[in-house]
Amino acid sequence: MIRLTTPACAAATLMLCGIFTAPVFAQSAAAPYQLSVFAHAPKGSSAPDSIAVVRDHVFVGYGDGHLPDGSDGLNSEIVEYRMDGTIVHTYTVPGHSDGLKVDPTTHLLWALQNEDANANLVVINPETHGQKLYTFASAAHGGGYDDIVFRGCKVYISASNPANNPNAGPAIVSATLEGSTVEVKPVLFGNASAVDIPTDKTVQLNLQDPDSMTLDPEGNLVLDSQADQELIIISNPGGSNQRVLHLPLSYLSSTGVTPVEVDDTAFVTSTEGFILFADKKLNAVFSLKKSAFVPGAAYTAADGGPFVGTIDMTTGLITPIVTGLGNPGGLVFVNTSKHDGDDPRRDDPDACHERDGDSR
Repeated sequence: MIRLTTPACAAATLMLCGIFTAPVFAQSAAAPYQLSVFAHAPKGSSAPDSIAVVRDHVFVGYGDGHLPDGSDGLNSEIVEYRMDGTIVHTYTVPGHSDGLKVDPTTHLLWALQNEDANANLVVINPETHGQKLYTFASAAHGGGYDDIVFRGCKVYISASNPANNPNAGPAIVSATLEGSTVEVKPVLFGNASAVDIPTDKTVQLNLQDPDSMTLDPEGNLVLDSQADQELIIISNPGGSNQRVLHLPLSYLSSTGVTPVEVDDTAFVTSTEGFILFADKKLNAVFSLKKSAFVPGAAYTAADGGPFVGTIDMTTGLITPIVTGLGNPGGLVFVNTSKHDGDDPRRDDPDACHERDGDSR
């Protein structure tokens, strides 16, 4: 086991700090993983969540405890780090920072704010530090927007915090930028039919908490419906042959198989690399390393645990790897291979020019 203890005053005894305050979090990583702190929240920022990597720089969105509908009128920070954890630049965005992804074609950073309502998108140029703000029209599902996935020349966004139960509104939309507006079209509805992976039976969804999204190794969209404790896998999104799969999530607790809520999930894309994950309660971003990862393996930040672990994509059973956490959320796999197999269009900014409008 590798153990890290935070905060710094929690050593042999809390009495060394003068008073007994909050409980001690002792982070443990199962062998052969090595756990370390990548960065602590800078002064004035808190609740690190989404993480994105642009070439050799890491971007972390800090929610700062602001209201997720932006109604408090406060701003959040996105902090740019070098790979050694030193700060390069801090960006200010309007509202509660949540989704954060990199366009692999343009290398621009897309930042979503206000996942509960009144969402906005800020597109950031990491080279010039320029920012452009985009707004959404009224959301058909009644909530906000949470996370982003780039697939080919299309952009997909999760439609979070639906107003209705059952939810018949869009749970995933496709997005294009027009002027200063994000135009969206439904891709997956909250009450879609799906095949349940463990039972092979058809079920009707009722997605009450569409949240984080990613791509699996086959290019399928993977949506986390967080409070529903399930992953939704969509092949051929938006096409006439779109197919939807349902995977309930659980882990082995002291009382047996227990459903569990997760936040970000990431799939390993190389044997070489490491995982970065953020913990909102511990105000830190951690690095998880081992000598060789298994390509295709799925890792997730189970905030309902709380732990970080691997998912069996056949059963939905999660095996904890890092325990002793507070509230893990953002998680990415950083591919350090020189032959990373990325999208061959990634260095051709004109390949998907319709995606980013005039934001370059």
